[in-house]
Amino acid sequence: MAILNIKKAGDPVLKETCAEIDFVDGKLRKLLDDMAETMYKADGVGLAAPQVGVPIRMVVIDVNDEHGLIEMVNPVIIRREGSEIDNEGCLSVPEIFGNVERAAKVTVEYQNRRGKRQRLTAKGLLARCIQHELDHLEGTLFIDIAKSIRKGRSDSK
Repeated sequence: MAILNIKKAGDPVLKETCAEIDFVDGKLRKLLDDMAETMYKADGVGLAAPQVGVPIRMVVIDVNDEHGLIEMVNPVIIRREGSEIDNEGCLSVPEIFGNVERAAKVTVEYQNRRGKRQRLTAKGLLARCIQHELDHLEGTLFIDIAKSIRKGRSDSK
């Protein structure tokens, strides 16, 4: 496994709409492994492929809950419920935080690392993280949609 370079705001890859993945092969499974290792090393809870310079529809998430590491290939949110505003940060936008309105609960369909279809319904931090990471796949950073932005440390719960 390897630690990958995390692209920062201003890098054009972060504004791209990412390509769908036709087939998950060994190369993409290695990328999932490297993305997870990079996310953990950077003390993040999610990382999307474009954040490491690869404009494909793939994310890794671990919010330290009962789900553990979640690897999503070609994820699509199929249902959104409710609304809440909370604090967010991003590994690609260091030292910047903002309040972002997101759905309180989401259902997402995706493929796992073996290409098997999965469905997950999430709320709380996991729902927020899923929405944040999937925004990356559309070329959207949280600072593009934040209600307010500030420099400094996170004041999240």
